[in-house]
Amino acid sequence: MPEPNPEALSFLKTRRSRPAKTLGPPVPGRDVLAELLTVAARTPDHGKLEPWRFVVLERNACLRLAGAVETRGAALALDPEKVGKMARQFRDADLAVAVVASPKPSDKIPQIEQVLSAGAVCLALLNACLAAGWGANWLTGWAAHDPEFLRDNLGLAAHETVAGFIHIGTESAAPPERPRPDVAALTTWMDR
Repeated sequence: MPEPNPEALSFLKTRRSRPAKTLGPPVPGRDVLAELLTVAARTPDHGKLEPWRFVVLERNACLRLAGAVETRGAALALDPEKVGKMARQFRDADLAVAVVASPKPSDKIPQIEQVLSAGAVCLALLNACLAAGWGANWLTGWAAHDPEFLRDNLGLAAHETVAGFIHIGTESAAPPERPRPDVAALTTWMDR
């Protein structure tokens, strides 16, 4: 029989993202964040391609991005409410990490597996932050998928996208528990 890790299982059974709007200072310093990024990088990565990278967005960068969202949203004639929500995501942030999906050319590892690896990095970083006592939330939004915005404001290459913006800070209010999926209804068992 395998040796269980009850503490890890308990954490995973009860983990809960913290809404980004409830996060504020203090935020992890660079040394602490570097450790959390190191934990997140221990993600399944078929072929060891490292098809992702990090862009750390400190407070001033978040404020710059809030303005850039408003400018780009207006240029695209997007719904002002949608633009405002995206801008607030950055304006209210003291620290966020953009996890960049950066697929590498490979005959063996399909691009979808590389993008899924970037998503796994997002969850690993989120869980590392929560396990370390920080509040954290994984967000995206329209700007995460707009090539021009990403190129001009985060320096992304044409083949790169944002898998997630992981907002990190100290929570000001604990979120209530929310309904969870009915795993039995989502599971098919096969024995042959």
